[in-house]
Amino acid sequence: MPSLKNVSPFSKANNPTPLRKLDAHSLAADLLAGKRAALSRAITLVESRRPADRNIARLLLKQLPPASAKTLRIGITGSPGAGKSTFIEQLGSELTAEGHKLAVLAIDPSSSRTKGSILGDKTRMEDLSRNPMAFIRPSPAREELGGVARATREAIRLCEAAGYSRIIVETVGVGQSEHAVKQLVDLMVLLVLPGSGDDLQGIKRGIVELADLVVVNKSDGDRIPLARQTTSDYNIALHLAPARDDGWSPRAITASSVTEGGLASFGESLSAYAEAVGQDGILKRRNLQDLQLFERSANNIMLRLLHEDEQLQKVHLATQSAIQSGEIDLDQALELVRIALQKRLSA
Repeated sequence: MPSLKNVSPFSKANNPTPLRKLDAHSLAADLLAGKRAALSRAITLVESRRPADRNIARLLLKQLPPASAKTLRIGITGSPGAGKSTFIEQLGSELTAEGHKLAVLAIDPSSSRTKGSILGDKTRMEDLSRNPMAFIRPSPAREELGGVARATREAIRLCEAAGYSRIIVETVGVGQSEHAVKQLVDLMVLLVLPGSGDDLQGIKRGIVELADLVVVNKSDGDRIPLARQTTSDYNIALHLAPARDDGWSPRAITASSVTEGGLASFGESLSAYAEAVGQDGILKRRNLQDLQLFERSANNIMLRLLHEDEQLQKVHLATQSAIQSGEIDLDQALELVRIALQKRLSA
């Protein structure tokens, strides 16, 4: 078996058919039939920035059935060293053993040279990558804010249409990406290490507030006492958070990816979450996420159109030069842009 180490999902070997020759109708039929090759091609299609590919992608997405609350979208984050890959691999083995088809969308940092994924998730999850019930797809973050790939939402929809009932979105680490992923998943999981409770007053506090479930990972061996104390610290912090209206109370639990039954508490928490929130609650959350995504996307579209306007571009460049030369300050510059924009819109 050839090594997966240097294989990129964007290489010609993995994408022998040019995207422009893809037919949206036949691709949709293959996707709905659960064909893995069709899913790989469809994700590559929605990740493409070429206008022709985007048109095909839109046709493809229109043919997909509505998303079902019977699927569960799980976001998993944590700082480097928290054991995300090992945790996901063990979790994936247990979920597939239960009969679930699992898709892992791992958002990788991008190579500045090739723009492709550089972490190589298939090499970090070798056993899971060989599991016929699992599908692993690294997505390059490129220059997207916070490291979240632009097409992640579409990739989730494609995976669900292909019959995957559990979707895991793994982020590159602790940072702005978690805010974006939070608005793509049903359950946000934060992996931390034993002894990390002291960080609650520091930079991780904002990330903890995003978490629906905090997992103190690597809770095994001589780390068990420290893990229990860390779990208690996080539960106290989560208890102080504002009450939620979806029926779920965020909590902290312990887990071990290397001991038998080490993920039992996590499985119980997934069931408890699904029962507390219910399918109606999940659909309500997704609807709110769509509204938030619409606002961001609509703003981006309008900004792009404004940047493409020749008259406004001239004002922008002239104002930029005036700031650099010291002729005007920031407030004056912004006022000039506002006036130019008003005139342009009223023309």
